[in-house]
Amino acid sequence: MFLKCCWRLGEKQLMWLNQLKIAIIEKNIEQIEELMQDVPHLSKAKDIDSAICLIAEAKSLVTQLRDDTQASMIQMKKNIDFLKVTQENLVSSLDVIS
Repeated sequence: MFLKCCWRLGEKQLMWLNQLKIAIIEKNIEQIEELMQDVPHLSKAKDIDSAICLIAEAKSLVTQLRDDTQASMIQMKKNIDFLKVTQENLVSSLDVIS
């Protein structure tokens, strides 16, 4: 019974590590966030090292996606400003042109 319980605990840790790997590969930020909310207690040094590396990779991924989003937003703002500058001034039909 005890061995079965320990095996299940180890299985849960491995499943968590595998799910984190998959979430990083898929760039699934929601899944990464969910997994970070429920980090299991890791007892083996190998699992702890794997978790540290995966968490560092997840952090790097989130930072990269944030920077990409920021750059995209800046580019969109530049495009909108350009379109506003190049847009013709619309003359209202009620304006009197002398």
